[in-house]
Amino acid sequence: MAACTEIIDDIEDLIQSQDITPKERYANKSNVTVRAKRVKKALEAKEKDAASVTEKSILESVIPGTQSIYLKTWGCAHNNSDSEYMAGQLASYGYNITSDKSNADLWLLNSCTVKNPSEDTFRNEIQSANKMGKHVVLAGCVPQAAPKSDYMHGLSIVGVHQIDRVTEVVEETLKGHSVRLLQAKKLNGKRVAGPQLALPKVRKNPLIEIIPINSGCLNACTYCKTKFARADLVSYPVEEIVQRAAHVFTEGVCEIWLTSEDTGTYGRDIGTSLPELLWKLVAVIPDGCMLRLGMTNPPYILEHLEEMAKILAHPKVYSFLHVPIQSGSDSVLADMKREYCRSDFEQIADFLMDKVPGITIATDIICGFPTETKDDFEHTMKLCEKYKFPSLFINQFYPRPGTPAAKMQRIPADQVKVRTKRLTDLFYSYEPYVGKYVAGDRQKVLVTEISHDKKHYVGHNKCYEQVLLPMDKNLLGKLVEVEIVSITKFSMLAKVVQEEKDWVRCTTLENSKQALEVDGSVIKVVSKDDKTQSYVVLLFFAFVSCGIALVCRYFMLSI
Repeated sequence: MAACTEIIDDIEDLIQSQDITPKERYANKSNVTVRAKRVKKALEAKEKDAASVTEKSILESVIPGTQSIYLKTWGCAHNNSDSEYMAGQLASYGYNITSDKSNADLWLLNSCTVKNPSEDTFRNEIQSANKMGKHVVLAGCVPQAAPKSDYMHGLSIVGVHQIDRVTEVVEETLKGHSVRLLQAKKLNGKRVAGPQLALPKVRKNPLIEIIPINSGCLNACTYCKTKFARADLVSYPVEEIVQRAAHVFTEGVCEIWLTSEDTGTYGRDIGTSLPELLWKLVAVIPDGCMLRLGMTNPPYILEHLEEMAKILAHPKVYSFLHVPIQSGSDSVLADMKREYCRSDFEQIADFLMDKVPGITIATDIICGFPTETKDDFEHTMKLCEKYKFPSLFINQFYPRPGTPAAKMQRIPADQVKVRTKRLTDLFYSYEPYVGKYVAGDRQKVLVTEISHDKKHYVGHNKCYEQVLLPMDKNLLGKLVEVEIVSITKFSMLAKVVQEEKDWVRCTTLENSKQALEVDGSVIKVVSKDDKTQSYVVLLFFAFVSCGIALVCRYFMLSI
Protein backbone atom coordinates (compact mmCIF):
# COMPACT_ATOMS: atom_id res chain seq x y z
CA MET A 1 0.00 0.00 0.00
CA ALA A 2 2.84 2.38 0.89
CA ALA A 3 4.47 1.71 -2.49
CA CYS A 4 1.21 2.52 -4.25
CA THR A 5 0.78 5.82 -2.48
CA GLU A 6 4.24 6.90 -3.57
CA ILE A 7 3.35 6.31 -7.23
CA ILE A 8 -0.29 7.41 -7.31
CA ASP A 9 -0.96 11.09 -6.58
CA ASP A 10 -4.67 10.73 -7.11
CA ILE A 11 -7.11 7.81 -7.35
CA GLU A 12 -8.13 9.04 -10.81
CA ASP A 13 -4.65 8.07 -12.04
CA LEU A 14 -5.84 4.44 -11.87
CA ILE A 15 -8.29 5.00 -14.73
CA GLN A 16 -6.86 4.98 -18.25
CA SER A 17 -8.45 5.88 -21.60
CA GLN A 18 -8.60 2.24 -22.77
CA ASP A 19 -10.43 1.05 -19.65
CA ILE A 20 -14.02 -0.18 -19.97
CA THR A 21 -16.59 2.49 -19.09
CA PRO A 22 -19.28 2.02 -16.43
CA LYS A 23 -21.96 2.11 -19.17
CA GLU A 24 -20.27 -0.74 -21.05
CA ARG A 25 -19.73 -2.72 -17.89
CA TYR A 26 -23.45 -2.80 -17.01
CA ALA A 27 -24.81 -3.04 -20.58
CA ASN A 28 -25.34 -6.83 -20.31
CA LYS A 29 -27.15 -6.62 -16.96
CA SER A 30 -30.91 -6.90 -17.26
CA ASN A 31 -31.74 -5.85 -13.73
CA VAL A 32 -29.54 -3.35 -11.99
CA THR A 33 -30.93 -1.93 -8.74
CA VAL A 34 -29.72 0.99 -6.64
CA ARG A 35 -29.15 0.46 -2.93
CA ALA A 36 -31.31 3.16 -1.45
CA LYS A 37 -30.94 2.49 2.28
CA ARG A 38 -27.91 4.71 2.85
CA VAL A 39 -29.28 7.45 0.59
CA LYS A 40 -32.59 7.34 2.45
CA LYS A 41 -30.89 7.60 5.85
CA ALA A 42 -28.77 10.52 4.65
CA LEU A 43 -31.85 12.34 3.36
CA GLU A 44 -33.71 11.70 6.61
CA ALA A 45 -30.76 13.09 8.62
CA LYS A 46 -30.63 16.15 6.36
CA GLU A 47 -34.38 16.73 6.76
CA LYS A 48 -34.04 16.36 10.55
CA ASP A 49 -31.26 18.96 10.65
CA ALA A 50 -33.32 21.30 8.46
CA ALA A 51 -36.31 20.90 10.78
CA SER A 52 -34.20 21.83 13.80
CA VAL A 53 -32.96 25.08 12.21
CA THR A 54 -34.57 28.23 13.59
CA GLU A 55 -35.67 30.67 10.91
CA LYS A 56 -33.80 33.98 10.81
CA SER A 57 -35.73 37.18 11.39
CA ILE A 58 -35.36 39.53 8.42
CA LEU A 59 -35.46 43.27 9.21
CA GLU A 60 -36.80 45.77 6.68
CA SER A 61 -34.92 48.58 8.39
CA VAL A 62 -32.23 48.62 11.04
CA ILE A 63 -32.61 51.02 13.96
CA PRO A 64 -29.29 51.51 15.79
CA GLY A 65 -29.39 50.44 19.41
CA THR A 66 -32.02 47.74 18.96
CA GLN A 67 -29.77 44.87 17.84
CA SER A 68 -27.05 42.96 19.69
CA ILE A 69 -23.86 41.61 18.12
CA TYR A 70 -21.90 38.63 19.42
CA LEU A 71 -18.22 38.85 18.43
CA LYS A 72 -15.92 35.82 18.53
CA THR A 73 -12.20 35.94 17.67
CA TRP A 74 -9.60 33.29 16.93
CA GLY A 75 -5.89 33.74 16.25
CA CYS A 76 -3.13 36.26 16.67
CA ALA A 77 -2.89 39.75 18.15
CA HIS A 78 -3.51 41.23 14.69
CA ASN A 79 -6.88 39.44 14.55
CA ASN A 80 -7.70 40.66 18.06
CA SER A 81 -6.89 44.22 17.03
CA ASP A 82 -9.19 43.86 14.00
CA SER A 83 -11.99 42.65 16.28
CA GLU A 84 -11.50 45.59 18.62
CA TYR A 85 -11.73 47.99 15.68
CA MET A 86 -14.89 46.28 14.38
CA ALA A 87 -16.45 46.34 17.85
CA GLY A 88 -15.60 50.03 18.15
CA GLN A 89 -17.32 50.94 14.90
CA LEU A 90 -20.40 48.83 15.67
CA ALA A 91 -20.69 50.31 19.16
CA SER A 92 -20.29 53.85 17.77
CA TYR A 93 -23.09 53.15 15.31
CA GLY A 94 -25.36 52.07 18.16
CA TYR A 95 -25.15 48.29 18.21
CA ASN A 96 -24.87 46.50 21.52
CA ILE A 97 -21.78 44.25 21.72
CA THR A 98 -22.69 41.25 23.87
CA SER A 99 -21.03 38.10 25.18
CA ASP A 100 -24.43 36.33 25.27
CA LYS A 101 -24.52 34.48 21.96
CA SER A 102 -27.99 33.04 22.51
CA ASN A 103 -29.64 36.48 22.69
CA ALA A 104 -27.56 38.14 19.99
CA ASP A 105 -29.21 39.04 16.68
CA LEU A 106 -26.02 38.54 14.67
CA TRP A 107 -22.76 36.65 15.15
CA LEU A 108 -19.57 38.25 13.84
CA LEU A 109 -16.94 35.50 13.62
CA ASN A 110 -13.30 36.57 13.11
CA SER A 111 -11.24 33.55 12.03
CA CYS A 112 -7.65 32.27 11.91
CA THR A 113 -6.24 30.18 9.06
CA VAL A 114 -2.98 29.01 10.68
CA LYS A 115 -4.21 25.58 11.86
CA ASN A 116 -6.86 23.08 10.86
CA PRO A 117 -8.40 22.91 14.39
CA SER A 118 -9.00 26.67 14.39
CA GLU A 119 -10.82 26.48 11.06
CA ASP A 120 -12.79 23.42 12.26
CA THR A 121 -13.99 25.35 15.32
CA PHE A 122 -14.85 28.30 13.09
CA ARG A 123 -16.92 26.02 10.81
CA ASN A 124 -18.71 24.48 13.81
CA GLU A 125 -19.57 27.93 15.14
CA ILE A 126 -21.12 28.86 11.79
CA GLN A 127 -23.26 25.72 11.89
CA SER A 128 -24.37 26.52 15.45
CA ALA A 129 -25.35 30.04 14.42
CA ASN A 130 -27.37 28.75 11.47
CA LYS A 131 -29.23 26.22 13.64
CA MET A 132 -30.08 28.96 16.13
CA GLY A 133 -31.38 31.21 13.38
CA LYS A 134 -28.70 33.85 13.83
CA HIS A 135 -27.49 36.17 11.12
CA VAL A 136 -23.78 35.58 10.45
CA VAL A 137 -20.94 37.80 9.22
CA LEU A 138 -17.56 36.19 8.63
CA ALA A 139 -14.23 37.97 9.03
CA GLY A 140 -10.53 37.16 9.29
CA CYS A 141 -8.07 35.12 7.28
CA VAL A 142 -10.18 32.00 6.54
CA PRO A 143 -12.90 33.64 4.40
CA GLN A 144 -10.39 36.06 2.91
CA ALA A 145 -8.18 33.19 1.73
CA ALA A 146 -10.96 30.78 0.67
CA PRO A 147 -14.27 32.65 0.24
CA LYS A 148 -15.74 29.94 -2.03
CA SER A 149 -15.69 27.23 0.64
CA ASP A 150 -18.98 25.30 0.72
CA TYR A 151 -19.75 26.06 4.35
CA MET A 152 -19.55 29.83 3.67
CA HIS A 153 -22.08 29.71 0.85
CA GLY A 154 -24.54 32.59 1.03
CA LEU A 155 -22.91 34.21 4.08
CA SER A 156 -21.68 37.78 4.34
CA ILE A 157 -17.93 38.39 4.52
CA VAL A 158 -15.96 41.46 5.58
CA GLY A 159 -12.37 41.08 4.35
CA VAL A 160 -9.27 41.75 6.44
CA HIS A 161 -8.66 45.00 4.53
CA GLN A 162 -12.28 46.17 4.74
CA ILE A 163 -13.00 46.08 8.48
CA ASP A 164 -13.78 49.82 8.43
CA ARG A 165 -16.97 48.91 6.51
CA VAL A 166 -18.24 46.34 9.01
CA THR A 167 -21.31 48.39 9.95
CA GLU A 168 -22.50 48.37 6.31
CA VAL A 169 -22.06 44.60 6.10
CA VAL A 170 -23.85 43.99 9.41
CA GLU A 171 -26.77 46.25 8.49
CA GLU A 172 -27.31 44.60 5.11
CA THR A 173 -26.99 41.13 6.62
CA LEU A 174 -29.69 41.90 9.20
CA LYS A 175 -31.92 42.85 6.27
CA GLY A 176 -31.39 39.39 4.78
CA HIS A 177 -28.79 40.31 2.17
CA SER A 178 -25.44 38.64 1.54
CA VAL A 179 -22.54 41.09 1.22
CA ARG A 180 -18.91 40.28 0.45
CA LEU A 181 -16.13 42.88 0.65
CA LEU A 182 -12.84 41.15 -0.11
CA GLN A 183 -10.90 43.62 -2.21
CA ALA A 184 -7.61 45.16 -1.06
CA LYS A 185 -7.67 48.62 0.49
CA LYS A 186 -6.24 51.27 -1.86
CA LEU A 187 -5.46 54.97 -1.63
CA ASN A 188 -4.80 56.86 -4.86
CA GLY A 189 -4.50 53.50 -6.63
CA LYS A 190 -1.87 52.18 -4.23
CA ARG A 191 -2.40 49.38 -1.69
CA VAL A 192 -2.38 50.43 1.95
CA ALA A 193 -1.85 48.32 5.07
CA GLY A 194 -5.48 48.56 6.09
CA PRO A 195 -8.05 50.94 7.57
CA GLN A 196 -6.87 54.06 9.36
CA LEU A 197 -5.47 53.45 12.85
CA ALA A 198 -7.51 56.33 14.27
CA LEU A 199 -10.79 54.38 14.06
CA PRO A 200 -12.77 53.90 17.31
CA LYS A 201 -12.04 50.77 19.33
CA VAL A 202 -13.63 48.67 22.04
CA ARG A 203 -10.58 47.12 23.72
CA LYS A 204 -10.80 43.67 25.23
CA ASN A 205 -8.54 45.03 27.95
CA PRO A 206 -8.87 48.82 28.41
CA LEU A 207 -5.27 48.99 29.66
CA ILE A 208 -3.71 47.41 26.55
CA GLU A 209 -3.68 48.78 23.00
CA ILE A 210 -2.76 46.49 20.09
CA ILE A 211 -1.38 48.49 17.16
CA PRO A 212 -0.89 46.80 13.75
CA ILE A 213 2.18 48.34 12.13
CA ASN A 214 2.05 46.47 8.83
CA SER A 215 0.07 43.80 7.03
CA GLY A 216 1.31 40.83 5.04
CA CYS A 217 4.86 39.52 4.85
CA LEU A 218 7.82 38.97 2.55
CA ASN A 219 8.17 35.21 3.07
CA ALA A 220 6.54 32.41 1.08
CA CYS A 221 6.68 29.58 3.63
CA THR A 222 5.51 26.30 2.12
CA TYR A 223 3.21 25.44 5.07
CA CYS A 224 1.58 28.83 5.65
CA LYS A 225 -1.80 29.95 4.34
CA THR A 226 -1.88 33.33 6.06
CA LYS A 227 -0.25 35.04 3.09
CA PHE A 228 -3.23 33.98 0.95
CA ALA A 229 -5.25 36.32 3.15
CA ARG A 230 -2.85 39.11 4.13
CA ALA A 231 -0.75 39.14 0.90
CA ASP A 232 2.59 40.97 0.55
CA LEU A 233 4.04 43.48 2.96
CA VAL A 234 2.37 46.88 3.26
CA SER A 235 3.45 49.15 6.14
CA TYR A 236 1.59 51.93 7.91
CA PRO A 237 3.39 55.32 7.85
CA VAL A 238 5.58 56.02 10.90
CA GLU A 239 3.67 59.22 11.69
CA GLU A 240 0.29 57.43 11.78
CA ILE A 241 1.56 54.77 14.19
CA VAL A 242 3.22 57.31 16.49
CA GLN A 243 0.10 59.50 16.52
CA ARG A 244 -2.04 56.49 17.41
CA ALA A 245 0.30 55.55 20.26
CA ALA A 246 0.38 59.08 21.69
CA HIS A 247 -3.43 59.27 21.53
CA VAL A 248 -4.21 55.94 23.23
CA PHE A 249 -2.17 56.89 26.30
CA THR A 250 -4.61 59.78 26.80
CA GLU A 251 -7.44 57.22 26.71
CA GLY A 252 -6.03 55.33 29.70
CA VAL A 253 -3.87 52.72 27.99
CA CYS A 254 -0.64 51.93 29.82
CA GLU A 255 0.76 49.13 27.64
CA ILE A 256 1.15 48.93 23.84
CA TRP A 257 1.61 45.76 21.80
CA LEU A 258 2.94 46.09 18.26
CA THR A 259 1.61 43.41 15.95
CA SER A 260 1.75 42.18 12.36
CA GLU A 261 2.46 38.98 10.47
CA ASP A 262 6.16 39.90 10.80
CA THR A 263 7.13 43.07 12.67
CA GLY A 264 10.76 42.72 11.59
CA THR A 265 9.85 43.50 7.98
CA TYR A 266 8.30 46.83 8.94
CA GLY A 267 9.18 49.74 6.68
CA ARG A 268 11.00 47.88 3.93
CA ASP A 269 8.32 48.94 1.45
CA ILE A 270 8.32 52.62 2.46
CA GLY A 271 12.03 53.30 2.97
CA THR A 272 12.27 53.01 6.75
CA SER A 273 12.88 50.27 9.35
CA LEU A 274 11.60 48.82 12.61
CA PRO A 275 14.31 50.46 14.78
CA GLU A 276 13.50 53.90 13.32
CA LEU A 277 9.85 53.41 14.23
CA LEU A 278 10.65 52.12 17.72
CA TRP A 279 12.86 55.06 18.66
CA LYS A 280 10.06 57.47 17.72
CA LEU A 281 7.53 55.43 19.69
CA VAL A 282 9.73 55.37 22.80
CA ALA A 283 9.75 59.17 22.73
CA VAL A 284 5.95 59.36 23.25
CA ILE A 285 5.58 56.66 25.92
CA PRO A 286 4.78 58.18 29.33
CA ASP A 287 6.78 57.20 32.42
CA GLY A 288 5.67 53.87 33.85
CA CYS A 289 4.02 52.72 30.60
CA MET A 290 5.52 49.96 28.47
CA LEU A 291 5.89 48.75 24.88
CA ARG A 292 5.93 45.10 23.79
CA LEU A 293 7.23 44.02 20.39
CA GLY A 294 5.43 41.46 18.28
CA MET A 295 6.77 38.44 16.42
CA THR A 296 9.69 38.86 14.04
CA ASN A 297 11.20 36.25 11.74
CA PRO A 298 15.00 35.82 11.91
CA PRO A 299 16.05 37.15 8.46
CA TYR A 300 14.69 40.63 9.06
CA ILE A 301 16.30 41.35 12.40
CA LEU A 302 19.87 40.24 11.66
CA GLU A 303 20.88 43.55 10.10
CA HIS A 304 19.42 45.53 13.04
CA LEU A 305 20.85 43.54 15.96
CA GLU A 306 22.84 46.41 17.52
CA GLU A 307 19.91 48.83 17.44
CA MET A 308 17.39 46.20 18.53
CA ALA A 309 19.53 45.33 21.55
CA LYS A 310 19.59 49.00 22.61
CA ILE A 311 15.82 49.29 22.18
CA LEU A 312 15.06 46.08 24.07
CA ALA A 313 17.24 47.32 26.94
CA HIS A 314 15.34 50.63 27.10
CA PRO A 315 13.40 51.05 30.38
CA LYS A 316 10.11 51.66 28.52
CA VAL A 317 10.39 48.55 26.34
CA TYR A 318 9.91 44.98 27.56
CA SER A 319 13.06 42.88 27.15
CA PHE A 320 11.06 40.29 25.25
CA LEU A 321 11.20 39.06 21.66
CA HIS A 322 9.28 36.32 19.86
CA VAL A 323 11.50 34.82 17.14
CA PRO A 324 10.09 31.61 15.57
CA ILE A 325 12.75 29.04 14.60
CA GLN A 326 10.22 26.29 13.55
CA SER A 327 12.97 23.64 13.20
CA GLY A 328 16.55 23.08 14.32
CA SER A 329 17.42 21.43 11.00
CA ASP A 330 18.75 23.46 8.08
CA SER A 331 17.37 20.99 5.54
CA VAL A 332 13.85 21.26 6.98
CA LEU A 333 14.14 25.06 7.12
CA ALA A 334 15.09 24.99 3.43
CA ASP A 335 12.06 22.82 2.60
CA MET A 336 9.89 25.23 4.58
CA LYS A 337 11.43 28.13 2.59
CA ARG A 338 12.15 30.00 5.79
CA GLU A 339 15.07 31.93 4.20
CA TYR A 340 17.47 31.50 7.13
CA CYS A 341 19.47 28.74 8.76
CA ARG A 342 19.92 27.59 12.35
CA SER A 343 23.15 29.58 12.79
CA ASP A 344 21.26 32.81 11.94
CA PHE A 345 18.81 32.16 14.76
CA GLU A 346 21.63 31.28 17.17
CA GLN A 347 23.46 34.48 16.25
CA ILE A 348 20.36 36.52 17.11
CA ALA A 349 19.67 34.67 20.37
CA ASP A 350 23.29 34.73 21.56
CA PHE A 351 23.79 38.40 20.72
CA LEU A 352 20.59 39.58 22.44
CA MET A 353 21.17 37.39 25.50
CA ASP A 354 24.63 38.94 25.82
CA LYS A 355 23.57 42.56 25.30
CA VAL A 356 20.12 42.64 26.97
CA PRO A 357 20.23 41.48 30.63
CA GLY A 358 17.68 38.73 31.38
CA ILE A 359 15.95 38.97 27.99
CA THR A 360 13.10 36.54 27.32
CA ILE A 361 13.23 34.91 23.90
CA ALA A 362 10.13 32.98 22.83
CA THR A 363 10.04 30.67 19.82
CA ASP A 364 7.85 28.27 17.81
CA ILE A 365 8.48 24.69 16.70
CA ILE A 366 6.58 22.67 14.09
CA CYS A 367 6.78 18.93 14.80
CA GLY A 368 6.38 16.51 11.91
CA PHE A 369 6.92 18.68 8.85
CA PRO A 370 6.67 16.22 5.89
CA THR A 371 10.42 16.16 5.14
CA GLU A 372 11.54 16.01 8.79
CA THR A 373 13.66 12.90 9.49
CA LYS A 374 14.56 11.48 12.90
CA ASP A 375 17.94 13.19 12.68
CA ASP A 376 16.28 16.49 11.78
CA PHE A 377 14.11 16.25 14.86
CA GLU A 378 17.14 15.51 17.04
CA HIS A 379 18.64 18.81 15.84
CA THR A 380 15.46 20.53 17.04
CA MET A 381 15.69 18.79 20.41
CA LYS A 382 19.31 19.87 20.87
CA LEU A 383 18.47 23.48 20.01
CA CYS A 384 15.70 23.55 22.62
CA GLU A 385 17.97 21.87 25.18
CA LYS A 386 20.59 24.55 24.55
CA TYR A 387 18.35 27.58 25.06
CA LYS A 388 15.63 26.22 27.39
CA PHE A 389 13.12 28.69 26.04
CA PRO A 390 10.74 29.96 28.75
CA SER A 391 8.00 30.29 26.12
CA LEU A 392 7.97 27.45 23.60
CA PHE A 393 4.99 27.12 21.27
CA ILE A 394 4.88 23.50 20.04
CA ASN A 395 2.66 22.76 17.05
CA GLN A 396 2.04 19.61 15.04
CA PHE A 397 2.23 20.06 11.29
CA TYR A 398 -1.16 20.72 9.67
CA PRO A 399 -1.47 20.51 5.85
CA ARG A 400 -3.30 23.70 4.95
CA PRO A 401 -5.21 23.37 1.66
CA GLY A 402 -3.58 25.15 -1.25
CA THR A 403 -0.10 25.30 0.27
CA PRO A 404 2.90 23.48 -1.29
CA ALA A 405 3.44 21.49 1.92
CA ALA A 406 -0.09 20.07 1.69
CA LYS A 407 0.99 18.12 -1.42
CA MET A 408 3.96 16.51 0.34
CA GLN A 409 3.89 12.94 1.68
CA ARG A 410 3.00 13.19 5.37
CA ILE A 411 4.84 11.55 8.25
CA PRO A 412 2.69 8.91 10.02
CA ALA A 413 0.58 10.52 12.75
CA ASP A 414 1.91 8.24 15.50
CA GLN A 415 5.48 9.37 14.78
CA VAL A 416 4.45 13.03 14.88
CA LYS A 417 2.74 12.46 18.24
CA VAL A 418 5.86 10.78 19.65
CA ARG A 419 8.04 13.71 18.58
CA THR A 420 5.57 16.24 19.94
CA LYS A 421 5.47 14.44 23.29
CA ARG A 422 9.27 14.25 23.49
CA LEU A 423 9.60 17.99 22.91
CA THR A 424 6.77 18.72 25.33
CA ASP A 425 8.41 16.54 28.00
CA LEU A 426 11.67 18.43 27.47
CA PHE A 427 9.87 21.74 27.90
CA TYR A 428 8.33 20.60 31.20
CA SER A 429 11.65 19.22 32.45
CA TYR A 430 13.09 22.65 33.30
CA GLU A 431 11.92 25.73 35.18
CA PRO A 432 13.30 28.88 33.53
CA TYR A 433 12.81 31.13 36.56
CA VAL A 434 14.57 28.80 39.02
CA GLY A 435 18.16 29.94 39.37
CA LYS A 436 17.40 33.23 37.68
CA TYR A 437 15.37 34.40 40.70
CA VAL A 438 15.00 33.34 44.33
CA ALA A 439 12.35 34.01 46.94
CA GLY A 440 12.91 37.44 48.44
CA ASP A 441 14.02 39.12 45.20
CA ARG A 442 12.37 42.46 44.52
CA GLN A 443 11.09 43.61 41.14
CA LYS A 444 9.07 46.39 39.55
CA VAL A 445 5.98 45.11 37.73
CA LEU A 446 3.25 46.76 35.67
CA VAL A 447 -0.13 45.23 36.54
CA THR A 448 -2.47 45.01 33.54
CA GLU A 449 -4.33 41.68 33.51
CA ILE A 450 -6.25 39.02 35.43
CA SER A 451 -5.02 35.42 35.61
CA HIS A 452 -6.85 32.57 33.87
CA ASP A 453 -7.97 31.17 37.23
CA LYS A 454 -9.44 34.61 38.07
CA LYS A 455 -7.70 34.52 41.45
CA HIS A 456 -4.75 36.83 40.81
CA TYR A 457 -3.78 40.05 39.16
CA VAL A 458 -1.05 39.62 36.55
CA GLY A 459 1.91 41.95 36.35
CA HIS A 460 4.95 41.75 34.10
CA ASN A 461 8.51 42.65 34.98
CA LYS A 462 11.01 44.22 32.58
CA CYS A 463 11.60 40.84 30.88
CA TYR A 464 7.85 40.33 30.43
CA GLU A 465 7.84 37.46 32.90
CA GLN A 466 4.52 36.78 34.58
CA VAL A 467 4.18 37.83 38.22
CA LEU A 468 0.98 36.88 40.08
CA LEU A 469 -0.31 39.16 42.82
CA PRO A 470 -3.22 38.93 45.28
CA MET A 471 -6.48 40.57 44.19
CA ASP A 472 -7.06 42.22 47.54
CA LYS A 473 -6.00 45.66 46.35
CA ASN A 474 -6.74 47.87 43.37
CA LEU A 475 -3.47 47.24 41.55
CA LEU A 476 -4.66 47.41 37.94
CA GLY A 477 -2.83 50.02 35.89
CA LYS A 478 -0.17 50.51 38.58
CA LEU A 479 3.61 50.10 38.52
CA VAL A 480 4.54 48.62 41.90
CA GLU A 481 7.47 47.05 43.68
CA VAL A 482 6.93 43.44 44.70
CA GLU A 483 8.80 40.71 46.54
CA ILE A 484 8.95 37.19 45.11
CA VAL A 485 7.32 34.66 47.44
CA SER A 486 7.54 31.49 45.34
CA ILE A 487 8.47 30.37 41.82
CA THR A 488 6.60 28.05 39.44
CA LYS A 489 7.17 26.79 35.90
CA PHE A 490 5.19 29.59 34.24
CA SER A 491 5.13 32.42 36.75
CA MET A 492 6.24 33.87 40.05
CA LEU A 493 3.99 34.52 43.04
CA ALA A 494 4.70 37.80 44.79
CA LYS A 495 3.46 40.31 47.35
CA VAL A 496 3.41 44.10 47.15
CA VAL A 497 6.02 45.70 49.41
CA GLN A 498 5.16 49.36 48.76
CA GLU A 499 2.59 51.49 50.47
CA GLU A 500 -0.24 52.53 48.18
CA LYS A 501 0.89 56.15 48.17
CA ASP A 502 4.12 55.04 46.47
CA TRP A 503 2.46 53.15 43.61
CA VAL A 504 2.92 54.73 40.19
CA ARG A 505 -0.45 55.20 38.49
CA CYS A 506 0.15 54.50 34.80
CA THR A 507 -3.43 54.83 33.53
CA THR A 508 -5.72 57.85 33.32
CA LEU A 509 -8.81 55.63 33.58
CA GLU A 510 -8.92 55.88 37.35
CA ASN A 511 -9.96 59.43 38.22
CA SER A 512 -12.76 61.38 39.87
CA LYS A 513 -15.27 60.21 37.26
CA GLN A 514 -14.11 56.71 36.27
CA ALA A 515 -12.95 53.51 37.92
CA LEU A 516 -11.71 50.07 36.88
CA GLU A 517 -13.91 47.14 37.82
CA VAL A 518 -13.29 43.39 37.55
CA ASP A 519 -16.04 41.10 36.24
CA GLY A 520 -14.66 37.54 36.27
CA SER A 521 -11.67 37.72 33.92
CA VAL A 522 -12.81 40.97 32.27
CA ILE A 523 -11.59 44.44 33.18
CA LYS A 524 -14.26 47.12 32.74
CA VAL A 525 -14.29 50.90 32.93
CA VAL A 526 -17.27 52.16 34.92
CA SER A 527 -18.57 55.62 35.68
CA LYS A 528 -18.41 56.47 39.37
CA ASP A 529 -21.65 58.43 39.00
CA ASP A 530 -23.38 55.38 37.55
CA LYS A 531 -21.89 53.24 40.30
CA THR A 532 -23.14 55.61 43.00
CA GLN A 533 -26.53 55.80 41.31
CA SER A 534 -26.77 52.00 41.19
CA TYR A 535 -26.00 51.82 44.93
CA VAL A 536 -28.78 54.36 45.61
CA VAL A 537 -31.22 52.33 43.51
CA LEU A 538 -30.27 49.14 45.36
CA LEU A 539 -30.73 50.84 48.75
CA PHE A 540 -34.11 52.19 47.63
CA PHE A 541 -35.36 48.76 46.59
CA ALA A 542 -33.97 47.24 49.80
CA PHE A 543 -35.83 49.87 51.83
CA VAL A 544 -39.08 49.25 49.92
CA SER A 545 -38.71 45.47 50.31
CA CYS A 546 -38.19 45.80 54.06
CA GLY A 547 -41.24 48.08 54.30
CA ILE A 548 -43.42 45.58 52.43
CA ALA A 549 -42.14 42.76 54.63
CA LEU A 550 -42.97 44.72 57.82
CA VAL A 551 -46.48 45.57 56.55
CA CYS A 552 -47.12 41.90 55.65
CA ARG A 553 -45.88 40.80 59.08
CA TYR A 554 -48.17 43.34 60.79
CA PHE A 555 -51.26 42.07 58.93
CA MET A 556 -50.33 38.43 59.62
CA LEU A 557 -50.07 39.16 63.34
CA SER A 558 -53.37 41.10 63.27
CA ILE A 559 -55.14 38.06 61.76
